[in-house]
This record gives sequence, structure tokens and C-alpha cells, in this order.
Amino acid sequence: MVLKTFGWSFAVTALGLVAAFLFGGWTAFGIVAILSVLEISLSFDNAVVNAGILKKMNAFWQKIFLTVGILIAVFGMRLVFPVVIVAVSAQLGPIEAVDLALSDKDRYQELVTDAHPAIAAFGGMFLLMIFLDFIFEEREIKWLAWLERPLAKLGKIDMLSVCIALIILLISAVTFATQAHQHGGAHVDKASTVLLSGIAGLITYMIVGGLSGFFEDKLEEEEEREHEEEEKAEREGKPRSAIALAGKAAFFMFLYLEVLDASFSFDGVIGAFAITNDIVLMALGLGIGAMYVRSLTVYLVRQGTLDDYVYLEHGAHYAIGALAMILLVTIRYEINEIVTGLIGVVLIGASFWSSVRRNKRLAAAEGEDPVKTEVSSGV
Repeated sequence: MVLKTFGWSFAVTALGLVAAFLFGGWTAFGIVAILSVLEISLSFDNAVVNAGILKKMNAFWQKIFLTVGILIAVFGMRLVFPVVIVAVSAQLGPIEAVDLALSDKDRYQELVTDAHPAIAAFGGMFLLMIFLDFIFEEREIKWLAWLERPLAKLGKIDMLSVCIALIILLISAVTFATQAHQHGGAHVDKASTVLLSGIAGLITYMIVGGLSGFFEDKLEEEEEREHEEEEKAEREGKPRSAIALAGKAAFFMFLYLEVLDASFSFDGVIGAFAITNDIVLMALGLGIGAMYVRSLTVYLVRQGTLDDYVYLEHGAHYAIGALAMILLVTIRYEINEIVTGLIGVVLIGASFWSSVRRNKRLAAAEGEDPVKTEVSSGV
């Protein structure tokens, strides 16, 4: 099971490390290895959240997530995206941007760093909306019940998460403008850039998440209809294609997953510049890490880990909230990537430990009233 799920990740790791060694010797080998670990540690919460969505898809779309999805994740976000940042911010053509990335790494890093406020605002707002919609939603199982119960009640107010997100964005933009003014106003225009980028992130979330939610609501009805059509086609000796079995709901959930992965990758791409400004090594290291995140997502789905450890999804969403705030804070202040990674690991680790304790309590209380046991399991 492990080899089947992680086989491609192992293969890509071997090829990536060999390519790094041939490209720059043992130094490059070590840099790529460090970047791979960095990407995995920063994106573990991504895998948990992805698993919660992916388990609703059929086997075909799970394969698409691992094949087409990984091409988008590796080549799109880990290789093309940094070049696009430079091309847009420096008003260069794509070829010129690639040439700059390969020939003038210091200037390339400078341009990416200059574009960081826009990236952080977009990604931070997208992730913040995911967190806010989660904590304001009424759910049967609660991890931090003392916090989640009152927040769920507040969540009944229409558009509350959007209002809070916009307030946080406004504070972030004003904070950056204050910083620019204190430094002579050299970057005062970045305040409007932060505001516009954050709004773009919010709009992206609402469009993609709205479409995903719309079709997810119809998922059960569509699956039932497709199941009936499949049985009819099989009786006639004409099995339906895998694409037909997938349905619109799975397509939009796949689209949502890709945008979600893109938002998660912002911190990894930016954090990679703290280790190297070589675009080749960056793509190799982050690409290897992205493969493991993909494989881990599928492993969590197939093992039913989220069903066994019910608080993992809670911990991952709290990690998303922390990452969103960190991205917004980095508009003005630099935060070490180790801190970013550890926050996610600690929150997910705590939720896992709480899940284990819950399972032990339920096992010990077997035979008691299940409703009473479930209510008492909240911490």
C-alpha cells in the first residue's frame, strides 16, 4: 500500500537528487534535500485538508489529482509561478524573465522579494477565508469546543467571514502604508497593491469555492443518477467512460484543490529564497516535496485516517488560519520559515493526539449512550 501510493514520490526523489548532484555537486544535492523537507513540513496541513476534499471524489479524479494535478503543482506553481512574478513585476517578457532567473539570480531574487506583498496578500486572504468559513460553520464534532461553539453561533450572521477578512486586509494594507511612509514613502504604492491583491484572493476564493460548493450539494444526486446509468450501460455491454463517471462536482472540487494548493505553495516558494536563489534547484526541491504532499493526501484518503482521527481536519484548518496570518504579517515583518513550519506541525500534532485520546475514551466507554459519549469527547 505504501509503495503503491508513494512509488512515484520515491522515483521523483531519486531522479531529482541525481539531477541536483549532476547540476551542482554535493552542495546542490544538499540544498534540494533541504528544500524538499521544507516543502513537506510547510504543506502537511495542505495534505490533510486536501484529503477531506479528495475522499469525495471517485478513483478516476484521484488519479487525475496525482497526474495532471502534480504537473500543475510542480511546473505551474514551483517553476512557472516564480518566473511569472518576475515577468509581471519587472514588466519583462517570459523569455527575458527566464533568462534573468538563470543568469542574474540576485536580481531575480530581488524582484521576487519586491512582489512578495502582493503574493502574501492574495494567498493570505484565500487561506484566511478557508479558515473563517470552517470555524464559523456548525459541525457535530468539535475539537476546541469552548471556542468552536460560540464561533459557530456567530457564524449564523450572513457574510461575517467576508467582513472579518476585509477588515484584516484593510489593517494589513494600512500597516504596510505606514511602514512605507516611515521609510520615506518609497514604496507607498504597495499599499494599494496589497489591497487589490487581497481582494483578488477573496474573489478567487468566492468564485472557486462557490462553484465547488454548488456542485458538491448536487454530488449525491448526481452520483446516484450516474450509478443507475452505469448499471444500464453495463447491462447493454457498453460501460461508461471514466470521465462520464466523474461528473461536474468532481471537476470543480478538483479545480478548488488546485487553487488551494497554489495558495499553500506561496509560503514554500517565498521561503525557498532563504535557502537558494537558483531557480533550477528551487524547482527540483519544491517539486519533490509537492510529490510527497500529493501522495500523502491519497494515503490519508485510502487509509481512512480522517475518519479514524476526527480532529486532524480541525488541526489542519487552524494551521491554515495561522499560515494566513503569517503571510499577512510578512507583508511588513520577516518571519523565519522554521517558525511557519513548526506552527502547522504543532497544531496538527495536537489534533492527532486529541484524536487518539478521544478514540481511547470511546473504546473505554463502549456500551454507553453514543450521544452522551460524543458530547463528552469535545476538548
